[in-house]
Amino acid sequence: MRLLLVSDLHYVLPQLDWVASVASDYDLVVVAGDLLDISSIVEPDAQIAVVLEYLSLLATKTTVVACSGNHDLDSRNAAGERSAAWLGDARGSGVHTDGMHLETDDLMVTVCPWWDGPATREVVERQLADAASRIGDRRWIWAYHAPPSDSPTSWTGRRHYGDEDLARWIGRFRPDLVLSGHVHQSPFVPDGAWIDRIGPTVVLNAGRQPGPVPSYIEIDTASDLARWISYEGVAELVLAEVS
Repeated sequence: MRLLLVSDLHYVLPQLDWVASVASDYDLVVVAGDLLDISSIVEPDAQIAVVLEYLSLLATKTTVVACSGNHDLDSRNAAGERSAAWLGDARGSGVHTDGMHLETDDLMVTVCPWWDGPATREVVERQLADAASRIGDRRWIWAYHAPPSDSPTSWTGRRHYGDEDLARWIGRFRPDLVLSGHVHQSPFVPDGAWIDRIGPTVVLNAGRQPGPVPSYIEIDTASDLARWISYEGVAELVLAEVS
């Protein structure tokens, strides 16, 4: 399987166009949050309508996973915590979104929402526990917007900006891969990285760059090769050799 990871597109239409132009080259496209941008001059409802059209287009080309990020929150759930309710509308197009599991004979992808409070955090933990009880010997991938705390994939150049609960869940459930974003700088700053290992788990964060092409990561599950591609060039690592 060939997998494409992008994140933090932040309603940059040329970058969404690029993802749409290459989507059919991959078996799975994962958009790890922040499809919208709260600082945009475009109204949130208009952004949502456009992004839903892009997700629908992507789903005609390949299998698509999209999890929410902190910029994607447009409403409040039953617990009064902010949520990305709009993203659920993409399910009608076949997109796997927050709270869902994409399952095959060899693979499970768990799509985690951005949590804005303790109730949603508990929902995510239950989602992971449910998946852990059913995963068997399949490869387990999480789509989770924030990288874990105390990892170079969450390093801004000044401090770690990751999720402490994610780090705890990785230790408890031990997935194979965590596909994240959120911390734009990590791959580009000293002591940061686009890839890290926590026990048996490999964490990836493509970061964010300006321009018409996002920074992105390709994973070939047959060869276990991961490639980070950005304006700085290409970096490659075999997943088993990540330390």
